[in-house]
Amino acid sequence: MVTYTLIINEAPYGKERAYTAIRFAWTCDVEGHKVRIFLLENGVYLAEKNQNPAENVAPNTGKNLAELIEGGAEVKACGVCMQARGLSESDLISGVKSATMHELVEWTTTSDKVIVF
Repeated sequence: MVTYTLIINEAPYGKERAYTAIRFAWTCDVEGHKVRIFLLENGVYLAEKNQNPAENVAPNTGKNLAELIEGGAEVKACGVCMQARGLSESDLISGVKSATMHELVEWTTTSDKVIVF
């Protein structure tokens, strides 16, 4: 088993990068690897509750992220990034925790692979 830490900087809608990151995480999970996701900058919006993207425009990344958490993925969101965007932990889907750069350093130093989206 390989431990992957994915760092996602992109917002969930408008570009495909965040969705690609979620698809990659899902594939890692399906293949039996440990998945950790750290949300930075506009990536914190992936964890926002009650996402409702327009039908046939984009997949619901919040729902996809919640399913990954249910499957055992760990997800943390940069607390400074959340604060800058007016988000608190209560605005996030269940299982996502506010975190610091110290936690990101710990994750990256204890991962087999680190990928930035």
